[in-house]
Amino acid sequence: MSTDTQVPENWFARGGQAYARFRPDYPVELAQFLAKIAPASDRAVDVGCGNGQLTVQLAACFDEVIGVDPSADQIASATTHPHVRYICTPAEKIAVTLPARSASLITAAQAAHWFDLPAFYAQAQKIAADNAVIALISYGVLRLPAEFQDRFSRFYHDEIGPYWPPERKLVDGGYRDLSFPFPEAAAPKLEIQRTWELAEFLGYVSTWSAVKRLDTAGQSGSLANFAQDISQLWGDPTQKHPVSWPINMRVGTIHV
Repeated sequence: MSTDTQVPENWFARGGQAYARFRPDYPVELAQFLAKIAPASDRAVDVGCGNGQLTVQLAACFDEVIGVDPSADQIASATTHPHVRYICTPAEKIAVTLPARSASLITAAQAAHWFDLPAFYAQAQKIAADNAVIALISYGVLRLPAEFQDRFSRFYHDEIGPYWPPERKLVDGGYRDLSFPFPEAAAPKLEIQRTWELAEFLGYVSTWSAVKRLDTAGQSGSLANFAQDISQLWGDPTQKHPVSWPINMRVGTIHV
């Protein structure tokens, strides 16, 4: 992995409303597992929180949850909760605004591949309580019913593949290639499961960083062709079909 300290472009700096509407929520079992292994339930910090999908779920298990994201647009679209407070700041500067030795859980859900990891880890160690849990969470490539999967895979890997940022490979690999300098623990096998109409599926695809790059490059015709093909395969656009994503985690303990 590159140790270049330049933070990659944040492709989600705009479009927070679409992200909040179409990105899938995590299963409640994820927050429950993280709360169970954390040393206390006083405070959790969700870094790169986006619109607060995991942040709000953690609020059911912790007295206070702080959601941190560098995008003001994402924060503006975040779900509110009486136990959640949001701060607009990058992962590499969280210790500037958060108290030292105060977090029993530090999470980064579908976000760590954008971080300057050495800088983030250094900041995490400053805000972590002793034996705090740190968890890097990602969900993999969408799974569709068999009749859609071939067309989707061709679009994902071949047609739009060149437009994925390099960081996407880290997600597809389940974060196995990320540096993780903490004593590591096993994590349960979890997945996100939904049933979606056609508009929900295409709305989700529209939030991809690769789609944003495709549009910027003036090559949005590939997306239109894919949408047409999937629409034909889908049939009735209001018909709901099952979709799922495997959840991958790197979970460790911070000793201070």
